[in-house]
Amino acid sequence: MGSEKAKVENGEKGHPQELKDRTQAFALRVIRMTQALPRNREADVIGKQVLRSATSVGANYRSACRGRSKAEFIAKLGIAEEEADETCYWLELLIQSGVMGKAKLEPLLQEAKELTAILTAAGRTAKKRK
Repeated sequence: MGSEKAKVENGEKGHPQELKDRTQAFALRVIRMTQALPRNREADVIGKQVLRSATSVGANYRSACRGRSKAEFIAKLGIAEEEADETCYWLELLIQSGVMGKAKLEPLLQEAKELTAILTAAGRTAKKRK
């Protein structure tokens, strides 16, 4: 994994720092969105879930980049991918339940879908290079 880790740190694998920044910006956007949710039971429950999963995407991606082995890198990347997909689920529930309007959540949902796709592709590439 030494050379793999060096590639990640040097930006040879799709600019990892850019993805770190993007996942952090996404988490901050979700934090602000949850602060704007109505104060009711449904919003509280779903809000906590989406907040947890969205903030976990970037944390797990950063952890993957610091992985001590290729297997650890792939495992953490998989967790980040799962958290991004879970975030899509919670955002979809917020829209479908009417807790918050689609217009406000659609940009976040689109970003969550894009992050899921990026992390899925990165995981597949890493597994092929195993």
